[in-house]
Amino acid sequence: MNIRVGQGYDVHRLEPGRKFWLGGIEIPHNQGAVGHSDADVLIHVICDALLGAANLRDIGYHFPDNDPQYQEIDSKILLKEVVRLVDKSGYRIGNVDVTVSLQSPKISKYIPDMIRCLAEVMETEEDNVSIKATTTEKLGFVGKEEGVSALAVALIYKQG
Repeated sequence: MNIRVGQGYDVHRLEPGRKFWLGGIEIPHNQGAVGHSDADVLIHVICDALLGAANLRDIGYHFPDNDPQYQEIDSKILLKEVVRLVDKSGYRIGNVDVTVSLQSPKISKYIPDMIRCLAEVMETEEDNVSIKATTTEKLGFVGKEEGVSALAVALIYKQG
């Protein structure tokens, strides 16, 4: 069996008055992530992990932040395209595992909805999507609630 592993890492600044998108769903919060797209850090790291595993470069290569067509785009659309690219290269998703680092809000109650949403977008089983959350114990930019970061690992396998 031909299997490959990729990883993704991303950071977004948080700012008051913006919507907070995480894992494809809007989470109520007094701040939201800043980015060219909807700034869904969780989806962005999954995209990078899948693209890396398939040796297809990175999210910035495929969806540059200086291209107006991606301004405020729903990151689920980007993930759907990444899954198409991975599939076109002859691979299928085995699983993805994500850790989100966020001081607040607490997101554990939203994780089942995120998993359902992402599994649907990636056309995989919910059991193939793992999301975990942690804080930085009030240390650094995450701890000061200035930003959010995430890390993902993805396993893909050759079809057929």
